[in-house]
Amino acid sequence: MYISTRGNFRKVPASEAIKLGMVPAGGLFVPAETPTLSAEEIVAMRGSSYREIAGRIISLFLDDFTEEEIKGCVARAYRDDNFDHPQVVPLYRLNAQTYFLELWHGPTAAFKDIALQILPHFLSLAVEKMGVQREMVILVATSGDTGKAALEGFKNVPGTKIIVFYPYNGVSKIQELQMTTTDGSNTSAIAVRGNFDDCQNAVKDIFADENFNKILAGNGYELSSANSINWGRLLPQIVYYFRAYLDLLEQGEIAPGEKINFAVPTGNFGNILAAWYAQRMGLPINKLICASNENKILTDFFRSGIYDRNREFKQTRSPSMDILISSNLERFIFEITGHDAEKVNGWMADLKETGRFEADSATKEAMDEIMACDYASEEETLFAIKEIYRTAGYISDTHTAVGYKVYRKYLQCTGDSTRTVIDATASPYKFSGSVLEAIRGSAFIQGKGEFEILEELSKINPVPLHFGLKDLDKKPVLHCAVCEQKDIREQIKKILGI
Repeated sequence: MYISTRGNFRKVPASEAIKLGMVPAGGLFVPAETPTLSAEEIVAMRGSSYREIAGRIISLFLDDFTEEEIKGCVARAYRDDNFDHPQVVPLYRLNAQTYFLELWHGPTAAFKDIALQILPHFLSLAVEKMGVQREMVILVATSGDTGKAALEGFKNVPGTKIIVFYPYNGVSKIQELQMTTTDGSNTSAIAVRGNFDDCQNAVKDIFADENFNKILAGNGYELSSANSINWGRLLPQIVYYFRAYLDLLEQGEIAPGEKINFAVPTGNFGNILAAWYAQRMGLPINKLICASNENKILTDFFRSGIYDRNREFKQTRSPSMDILISSNLERFIFEITGHDAEKVNGWMADLKETGRFEADSATKEAMDEIMACDYASEEETLFAIKEIYRTAGYISDTHTAVGYKVYRKYLQCTGDSTRTVIDATASPYKFSGSVLEAIRGSAFIQGKGEFEILEELSKINPVPLHFGLKDLDKKPVLHCAVCEQKDIREQIKKILGI
């Protein structure tokens, strides 16, 4: 069963939590109890395929889905023609104690594919189980990668329409083209004048807008979400942390029960929260290293206990992390306070009214037990890409480079020799301009177009151009709408013909 982080909704089964997306009155769904696995049960999964591990982990959280239903969802999501690597999320050994977990081998070249290829199957089953007759409208706010992954996952899924909102001039050219060239009879992508937080806040407000939801219902529509506010989106991300640990066991890199670290570049806090849930389930994790870019709101929060979004918003070379309101942090503080909904309610009210809240000392101490943090500047991010390439011949994207740099800072500060897995969250080809500039210098890319740079990067990268990015410049742009934040409701009504 699932409960609200704000204690303002009844307990619901997994199917209803997935169908609703978020708590209608505000708040997020979390499992009432987190299932656990013993050390022996984890070790027993050695030699299992990604599909087998996914089926095992996911089944622990979805009580009202049958084993066969879950197996079917997993098989359809992680089929061989959907990911360009047989292991789905291969582990790359950088050196004796550092590894990259490559999460970008899915159809849109970003880690969001791992969850967004299976979420539509979860949602279709959830809608069926609940006997919903209305058409589902999936609203998505994206800082870059989620948008395309969601569009691709829900494209042509019967009984659904998907509408993605992204910040105008706030994503890379390749990210934008991935979204605006998406075909499918039920897809829409709209640029919003503003930043990601503006898009995310608008979507959250629409979910909580009773009058607007009544209008939709009267016209045969019902809302759901594909953002990581939806538990069905967060859950599949837990799986790859178990996969990484089991890979290290199978390769003889660690002994059973030996703890490891994960360094996770994150903005909305979903990816690292999934690692925390894995640790709570019993996965032997020593530290979670939260890596931020220059927006560094999470770094400041974990250092001070004060979350303050009253600051300059920066557009960086790691745009998927350009976020000042980290939605999944609400889940984390609810869990870390022992499900204290009253406390979370107060903090979220403070955040809405004043733009800040301050955690109490007991909560900060509990967070410090598991969470380390730091950030990488723009200059440090470029240098990290160059350093990784120079020392290992490996080419990383800007977000992964943030994770690497923050891990190196952590290592220098603590001397912690625990083996560490860094989430590689996107293909370097998605951010080819910054990556090539880091390796070859700014003069080399001057005067070159986006796809000329992509071609140059493919000449030095031992990894071929990702299949999801080939011939992107030759595809017709199908979605051209741009709107103000205040006009998002009208855009939705226009798309739905209301």
